[in-house]
Parts: sequence; C-alpha cells; structure tokens
Amino acid sequence: MKKLFAELIGTFSLVLFGCGAAVISGISETGPAGIGLLGISLAFGLAVVAMAYAIGGITGCHINPAITISMLVAGKIKTGEAVNYIIGQFIGATLAAGVLYLIQKGSPAFSMGEWALGANGWGEGYLGQYNMTSAFIAEAVLTFLFLFVIFATTSKFGNGSMAGLAIGLTLVLIHLVAIPITGTSVNPARSFGPAIFAQGKALTQLWLFIVAPIAGGVLAALVWKGLFETKE
Repeated sequence: MKKLFAELIGTFSLVLFGCGAAVISGISETGPAGIGLLGISLAFGLAVVAMAYAIGGITGCHINPAITISMLVAGKIKTGEAVNYIIGQFIGATLAAGVLYLIQKGSPAFSMGEWALGANGWGEGYLGQYNMTSAFIAEAVLTFLFLFVIFATTSKFGNGSMAGLAIGLTLVLIHLVAIPITGTSVNPARSFGPAIFAQGKALTQLWLFIVAPIAGGVLAALVWKGLFETKE
C-alpha cells in the first residue's frame, strides 16, 4: 500500500502541476503573463524531477502506466506490484483532474470545452489540428525515446544520482515537440484523468493515448533488453 500511495501522490502531482500550468497559466488571457509552450513543458518536466527525488526510493517514481508496463516487460518489476502501481497512477491522475476542475470552477471565464482541463487530443479544433496518424506516431515514438532514457540512466551504464534530472529534462524536450500535436501525453494516466471530466472528444480519443504510449514503451523495453542487457 505504501508503494500504491506513493505512485498515487506522484501522479497526482504530475497532473496537477502540468495540466494546471497549461490550463491556469499557459496563455496570457488567464493571467498577467502566460507561461507559454516552454513554461508548460518545464512544468511537466520539473514535476517529474521533484517526484523522482521524492518517491524514487520507494517505487522508482514511475507515475506513468507506460513506464510500469515497460518495466514489467523488461522483467524489472513483478506483475502484482505493477498492478498496484497502475491503480495508484490512475487514481492519482483522476483526483488531480478533479481538484483542477474545482479550482477552475471558481473562474467566471471557465467553461468545459471538448478538451478541457488540459486533456489530450488531435484533429480539427485541437491546437495544431494534426491528424490521427501524426498523433499516434508522435506519442509512440516519443514514449519509446522517453523509456530508452529511463532504462539507460537507471542502468549500470548511467549515473543513478542524476537519473531524475535527465528523465525530467527529457520530458521537457518531449513536450516542446508534442504539445502542438497532441498536447503531449506519453502517459495513459495523465490523459485519463482530464478526459474523465472533459468528456466529449477528449474521452472518445482517449484510446490513442493509452495504446500509443504503451506500444512505444513496450518496444523500448524489448530493444533495451535485447540489445543492451545481453551478457556480451
């Protein structure tokens, strides 16, 4: 239960800080100075850095079902433990989206749109209006690279003390590329929480943000295990 709650708190923090930055501070209309694309990217990345050093010693700080499933495929975590992690992650993300909704309700300018609360999406009406194929490729490939960095920095080849920073900065880079395409998921739980409250297209498009990150993460696990963890 300690590990479940650690993952819950970590994922809660990621979604509240990241999506909160996007929804509340991301554009100038919502405050005295919008933080923009770079600011939102930093919010997600720094949230991961903070949680990596806070709960890394308890769970490894997955706070992402795609990471947990990848670790399971790579043989670095047991099935029962993985299930607990994922339950905590989805609960944490949903609670964070709920808190963000309650905060946003206090603003007279707030209205629940198709992709409210920082929900991920694609297509007409969503940010860069990229199509589904572009969205799937971006999410799968960027999750693959994200997991490759995680496997490498936490392995015997990496520097364990700097892993949290490297992983967080990688997430910043991922957001800088993917925000205009999908709003950046690479994390099924992060997409699930806001979609549950936003409903509409955010909910109908949720499948992509579950399937693509998991596919990219599993591929990274297979590549890492097959090429870098051999005896040779």
